Amino acid sequence: MPSPDPFIGRSILNGAFQIQQKIGSGGMGAVYKAHQPEMNRLVAVKILHPKLADRKDLVSRFGREARALSQLSHPNTVRVFHYGELEDGPLYIIMEYLDGKNLNQTVRVEGPFATERALPILIQSSGALDEAHKAGIIHRDLKPENIFLVQSAVHRDFPKLLDFGLAKVGEQQMRPGSVVLTQEGMVFGTPEFMSPEQAQGKTLTASSDVYSLAVILYEVLTGKLPFDAKNAMEYIQHHVTGKPIPINQRAPGKTFPPLLEQIVHRALAKRPEDRFATAADFGTALQWVLNGAAQLPPHLAPPSARTAGPIELRSMPTPPIARLAVGALHGASKPTLPEISAARRGMSVQLLVAVAVAFTLLGVALALVLMKLLAR
Repeated sequence: MPSPDPFIGRSILNGAFQIQQKIGSGGMGAVYKAHQPEMNRLVAVKILHPKLADRKDLVSRFGREARALSQLSHPNTVRVFHYGELEDGPLYIIMEYLDGKNLNQTVRVEGPFATERALPILIQSSGALDEAHKAGIIHRDLKPENIFLVQSAVHRDFPKLLDFGLAKVGEQQMRPGSVVLTQEGMVFGTPEFMSPEQAQGKTLTASSDVYSLAVILYEVLTGKLPFDAKNAMEYIQHHVTGKPIPINQRAPGKTFPPLLEQIVHRALAKRPEDRFATAADFGTALQWVLNGAAQLPPHLAPPSARTAGPIELRSMPTPPIARLAVGALHGASKPTLPEISAARRGMSVQLLVAVAVAFTLLGVALALVLMKLLAR
């Protein structure tokens, strides 16, 4: 017979919170449901396993989750009420109690979501993530298990962002003596959902979390990941060098709006600068899909599309060799060597004429200047 849990029935902060039952456990500790009599509400208490008290890295990770969450107030981020240490040593975090299932559990039970159901969840999650990024916090462990769906009479599929234990925080969130969990070249996170730069132990930015959100969206819509892999190392390799399977090829019988396919493809780009720069931009792009748009507004377009405007060719004569290339693209017969040679000769003649005209104009200008000087 297993021994009773020593934390069940225990009070925290002189009776302010009464632990009632265990609702989950993991390698680092357990989560309990507790009652707060003064506020007449239920809360969740996360307690670090006592045997890990000597692990400075895990203690630091536990504390950094509490500090990171305490900085945030977005309605789609789980709220933290208190953080401290029990009389006999274990660390704890008191946070809001959530009734529902995480995104991974929900998809496994109900199957892939329709676009109209999936996009609002990711849009709201993007908003919560954007607030964290603006506070200098990169999550680094985004996955369906860390998006909790609250189900109630008021809300259906109301997402709550969880588990900032691996979060990369800025200096303003660090306390003196905090252990730096990661260094350049070290890899932490969940292989199936990590960005290429995270898989390589490189510096992470907000767009790294955007990549992970895109992988989550892909799985929620299709029930599958963007790559076929058998183990963690294969997933890491695919994130770094593999080409994602287009989302419209991943779910037989389902089709997605072309704009959504473009957004997912862009968010899964290997280079961070080719993705959406912020989580807010990613969420806004998804909202445009939800609104039925066929394309994104200019401010959400890829950087290359914003910087390189359309070139007006109608008023410019097309060089002969360019005409040959255009003709080939439109199905014209392949140009022969004599045609190419003739085109090149035509370009040479045009160039010589242009140079001659330029020198003539320069000569006229110099002559006028000399005439004015002599007139004086």
